[in-house]
Parts: sequence; C-alpha cells; structure tokens
Amino acid sequence: MQPRDRATYRGKRWATRQRLWVDRVASAWLIQRFIDLEARFLWLSSPQECPADAIGFDFDGAPFTHTAQRVTFEVIVASLGLLTDPALTRLGMLVDALDVGGGPMPEAAGLEAILTGMQAFCSDDDQLLTAMLPVLDACYAALRQASA
Repeated sequence: MQPRDRATYRGKRWATRQRLWVDRVASAWLIQRFIDLEARFLWLSSPQECPADAIGFDFDGAPFTHTAQRVTFEVIVASLGLLTDPALTRLGMLVDALDVGGGPMPEAAGLEAILTGMQAFCSDDDQLLTAMLPVLDACYAALRQASA
C-alpha cells in the first residue's frame, strides 16, 4: 500500500455511518489526532448520503474502509504513513480484535465495556466521540509506554 500525503487530508469533512462502534470511533480519533486536527465529522444514516466533498470512511465504496485483512483504522494508518508508530499499530490490532474478532488482546474487554457504557450514556455520535477521545488518548499512551 503506497502511503498518501497526509497534508491533502487536512481541513476536510469526514463522513461515516452513524451509531459509532469501535472501528468508526477509533478511526475518527485517529483522524482528529494524527491527520486533520480540525476535522469535521458527518454521521450518515446511509452511505449514499455522503457528500461529494466529504472523505468517507468505514463503508463500502469509501476511500478508507476494510480491505483484505485490515479494518478501517488499520487501513488509515497504513495509507497515511503512520505504520512507524508501534502504539498505533497495536491500537489497530485492538480495534481489529473488537470489530472483526481478530487475535485476542488483553485490553479488548476493557475497551469494549467502556465503549458500550459510553453508548448508553451519550445521546448522539458527536457526544460519543467527544467522550471517547480521552479514553482512546489513554489507550494510546499506555500502548506507547508498553512499546518503549
């Protein structure tokens, strides 16, 4: 997979399916933290509603979505030249474990419980993403520390 230039993805609208689960919320976190600090997100009831000027992720036909053995989070990491960060690679494995039943990860049960609780607590996807940002920041920090 040839890395794309991250700079071309800054200041954009990003779109994915509503009712976030682990791959979509982690991908939105990744986009906001490492690619587009001012990303604006649209939560689609149907992928066909994706505006032409938005960058779609995690749905069929989107520029960034599941391919072969990778979930969307891992596709974004690989596509945008972030594979050199071992903590992001490990976080991708965690997302894969929860999203498609990839290899077992000791952190998976904890992240799944937190995300399930946040879904019950939050009234919409904007609120859920806001609530999950520090959770995913903490996961990333722990994985960075473990890989140091």
